Amino acid sequence: MPAPLLIADVPWLLYRAYFGLPQSIVGSDGQPVNALLGMVNALLAVLDERPARAVVACVGAEQATYRVELYKPYHAHREPMPTELRTQWRKAPALLQSLGWTVCDGGELEADDAMFSHARVEAEAGGRALLLTADRDLFQAVDERVTIVELAKGRFAGEIGRAQVRERYHGIEPELVADLIALRGDPSDGLPGAPGIGVKRAAELLLRYGSLERVLAAADSDDRDMRPRASAVLSEHAELLRVFKEIATLRRIAVQRPPDRRTDFAAGMSAARELGMQGLAERLQEKAAA
Repeated sequence: MPAPLLIADVPWLLYRAYFGLPQSIVGSDGQPVNALLGMVNALLAVLDERPARAVVACVGAEQATYRVELYKPYHAHREPMPTELRTQWRKAPALLQSLGWTVCDGGELEADDAMFSHARVEAEAGGRALLLTADRDLFQAVDERVTIVELAKGRFAGEIGRAQVRERYHGIEPELVADLIALRGDPSDGLPGAPGIGVKRAAELLLRYGSLERVLAAADSDDRDMRPRASAVLSEHAELLRVFKEIATLRRIAVQRPPDRRTDFAAGMSAARELGMQGLAERLQEKAAA
């Protein structure tokens, strides 16, 4: 079977490593490089288990302007990026590119949108894609050719496909993930969802009616299967729930399918050494010599 395209969520990897590894890990300038180290190590851990035909590392806006315009509290609860992390953030693209990996910038959209776009292009070309992320918005990208990588303690721990999405979301298919997010909410993005409707109840409604729009139509009708309280809540918040679905729905941007490209461990080793990341440089040197 042909190797898949590995598509990485760079913001998530950097944040995960910055808060998961000690800031005492510093480079040649005495500044922390823990986020950079964790980012690269996570990608290498996946590649050790799932060799890829190429790697695309996605970045983008911290929040898409149109999503904030639709709903002002979107991402508003998040703390500003720490200065030490922002410094590493700026260094990340060059380090990633040194390894022969493609960096894709979503521009005004977010890294999730760039990842979704690359996954769709890869699947439409008959390839397979692995998404390295913990953002459940990307569950909507899962299909027969696209899966999500799970990490546990920095190591490959399996893949999330259609069956796993259904298991986690009480029978909901990937195509209805945005509808589910709209109904149940997403605290990480600042979306409250419909008051009093959690993930299990949201899934029940979607499985019964088939989509958010049909759920809202049932709430406005005399459907006897709809509980009066739920009907009132859904009718009252209908327009806002439609906004939440629009925010949760990932957008496609124009991306090119990358050619097959092996990881350049030797060039990555040189870049790591320049940054003063000696442990990473040694690891990459061993891989280059293998």
